[in-house]
Amino acid sequence: MTATATGAIDAGLHMDRIYRHQRHFYDLTRKYYLLGRDALIRDLQPGAGESVLEIGCGTGRNLIRAARRYPKARFFGLDISSEMLATARASIARARLSDRITLAEADATGFDSIALFGEAGFDRVVFSYTLSMIPDWRKALDHGAGLLNSSGRLSLVDFGQQEHLPKPFRAMLFAWLAKFDVTPRADLRGMVETTAVRRNLAAHWQPSLRGYAWSASIERR
Repeated sequence: MTATATGAIDAGLHMDRIYRHQRHFYDLTRKYYLLGRDALIRDLQPGAGESVLEIGCGTGRNLIRAARRYPKARFFGLDISSEMLATARASIARARLSDRITLAEADATGFDSIALFGEAGFDRVVFSYTLSMIPDWRKALDHGAGLLNSSGRLSLVDFGQQEHLPKPFRAMLFAWLAKFDVTPRADLRGMVETTAVRRNLAAHWQPSLRGYAWSASIERR
């Protein structure tokens, strides 16, 4: 087994330990501070038959909402945590969307989309509050950008640096997030722009809520 494969297994087990119990009430609690997810879904606008991949899909919350909003699109979700995927599969089944949402367990930094999903690329790739949890998040972002179809777009939302909010709030939030191995990426904007340049794509950046959340997109020119 390679060092990369071993690292992916270790990361998956670590996420399982964190979310083995939290997954049962994750969506109820996260809706109060994972802000900007619904705006991301609203802006996806996939066409009929187009494919949407969420990397780090967790409980499947975003995929279910997006599938309901865009009934003619096809949806795929990937996560490294088998515990989270168990919750996602159950939620998707209850929503009667199992025929439109395909899930797979894999490492975000180097999965084979053809082997997992039978898709060489996707029309939309989504990162929703996941890059702040992926250890090698730069590689995951670049890999996601490399999966875009000719008219594809990568969309992301994550924690910002709280740059226009009180410093005590920032310190309190970051300390609390650290308990769940969540690290807001200070150089996220720079990496979005670097990734876009490397792959000859266009990058767009949008902070919101006084820097509480950062949103970005990378798309074909």
